[in-house]
Amino acid sequence: MEIGHILVILGILSFVAEIFTTGFIMGSIGIGFFFTAIGNYLGLAASWQIILFAPGVGLSYFLIRPVMVKYGYRKSHVQTNRDALAGKKGIVTEEINTTNDTGRVRIDGDDWKAVTDGNDTIPLGTTVEVLAIDSIILIVKPLN
Repeated sequence: MEIGHILVILGILSFVAEIFTTGFIMGSIGIGFFFTAIGNYLGLAASWQIILFAPGVGLSYFLIRPVMVKYGYRKSHVQTNRDALAGKKGIVTEEINTTNDTGRVRIDGDDWKAVTDGNDTIPLGTTVEVLAIDSIILIVKPLN
């Protein structure tokens, strides 16, 4: 196997390693290996291949990485159904009583077990707001 083939394989392995890392560092090194493989293909000396590796890494890191960071990585947290429940309003379908450990709330057609944020009892039919979620139990407060 020739050196050019090894350089291409190292470039591909760098891109595979980039899948498991963040920041596009391994991807930049992979592009540097491809620049070096091109130099090897053209028959340049080893010193020139090293000189090609450095700008390959540098240019790809400073030119491609900002684009990858802006568009390639998700910055905002996507709310799931559980996360989206905080702040929603619902109707009490079973009296919420902390001493009896009872209480259910209907939100958007789904029925959830609920407790209050205090020692209050919330009667049937009251509109409540979800304050937080503890596992699958909603912590609610009555709306006045």
